[in-house]
Amino acid sequence: QVQLVESGGGLVQAGGSLRLSCAASGSIFRINAMGWYRQAPGKQRELVATVTSGGSAVYADSLKGRFTISRDNAVKMVYLQMSSLKPEDTAVYYCNADILTYGSQRLNSWGQGTQVTVSS
Repeated sequence: QVQLVESGGGLVQAGGSLRLSCAASGSIFRINAMGWYRQAPGKQRELVATVTSGGSAVYADSLKGRFTISRDNAVKMVYLQMSSLKPEDTAVYYCNADILTYGSQRLNSWGQGTQVTVSS
């Protein structure tokens, strides 16, 4: 019905950059907030950043200045530009979206995740 697919993860050296993308598809009437979360091994999933349909963004305090979230409503995509990456940024990054379907269902949807590994 609704699908979120992430891409752009991979292996990068400390200090490098990566850009994650997430595409939403399916029976989507409207997408409210979209966001990125991450989960490192042995840790709980945590918020990275969220962005409203109007473009207002919220970031985890520890990531401000290094990560930038953006979205393109026309193509139903959200992006995460990550710079000055550190080994502690290593995690599976998940896309999340608050979606209203044409069937009037409100869904809290998740992607399958994309691995980001930062080597020291």
